[in-house]
Amino acid sequence: MTYQEILDHSRTQIGPYCKSCKICNGLTCKSTIPGPGAKGLGTGFIRNYQKWQELCVNMDTICENGPADTTFDFFGHRLALPVMAGPVGAMQLHYGDRYNDMEYNDLLVAACAKAGILAFTGDGTNPAVMEGAADALKANNGCGVPTVKPWNLDTIRQKMDLVKAADPCAIAMDIDAAGLPFLKGLTPPAGSKTVDQIGLFDKLEEGKAFWHWKVPGDATYAAAATADAYVSGANAISEDGEIFSIDGRGNRVASQLFGHKKVYIVSSVSKICPDFDSALYRARNTAAVENVKRFPYETPCKIDGKCHDCRSPQRVCNALVVLWGPMMGMETEVVLIDEELGM
Repeated sequence: MTYQEILDHSRTQIGPYCKSCKICNGLTCKSTIPGPGAKGLGTGFIRNYQKWQELCVNMDTICENGPADTTFDFFGHRLALPVMAGPVGAMQLHYGDRYNDMEYNDLLVAACAKAGILAFTGDGTNPAVMEGAADALKANNGCGVPTVKPWNLDTIRQKMDLVKAADPCAIAMDIDAAGLPFLKGLTPPAGSKTVDQIGLFDKLEEGKAFWHWKVPGDATYAAAATADAYVSGANAISEDGEIFSIDGRGNRVASQLFGHKKVYIVSSVSKICPDFDSALYRARNTAAVENVKRFPYETPCKIDGKCHDCRSPQRVCNALVVLWGPMMGMETEVVLIDEELGM
């Protein structure tokens, strides 16, 4: 079967939004379907495709003339190619009425396993979708990755137990779905989770994770200061990308500057401000003021809700760090959550 024949045949199986274009670049389906159609302004996939066109392989090596090894190890599964099929959900809502989610997963998992690659399966509000995916994975020796939506915790636990029984090589969660408004209004509801809610600290190996709110004391501060990776928040971010952090003890801002291989800065989009001055104002008069309310302190800002640049021994804003970019020798990743969260 030629590629053109595949396209022609696919148009009888899919629709009305996906047009089975010869080049899948998101232009025709913009703002109509998730994935290639993208969400929001509908430009995400288009911009991704345009960026891909800038990449190429420069073959400047001398090697023997022999067969190339295209295999790839993925959590113990040897793939024929480093290619995987992405998860698709709500088939009949977005892609036409030819297949429902269960039928699609059955075909996808089996076909990918036969081709020597892996399929990621989708999820939905209908419990039968994940049940069907688990059955398909079990029938194909766990050759696939079930993808669970960020539902409420009880639902996540149920679905995790279900897919674990299928013994997949990995389990995924499309956390970007937490920002989709329509999922929050469904049953079960979806949404972002805190570090406490997902039990991240408890699941990490003892002696490898350090969090002073869980294990107080100077030993925790010292160990955290030299960890390979550090997870921090931010108090404000300007639209130019300047990241503002205020600290009372200094451990958090110090770790944003030095001592780690990688730093993750997690922030809500509600902390984004138009410019430097407004971000500085937010850090001092919103974040710091809300922070001090958690403690039995008596500072002027706790009384009237604004910073007085006081000299109280109880002030929680003894240091301010503004990051204009990642520090030399330390990778920094900023994670923005599309919700109103944090101080």
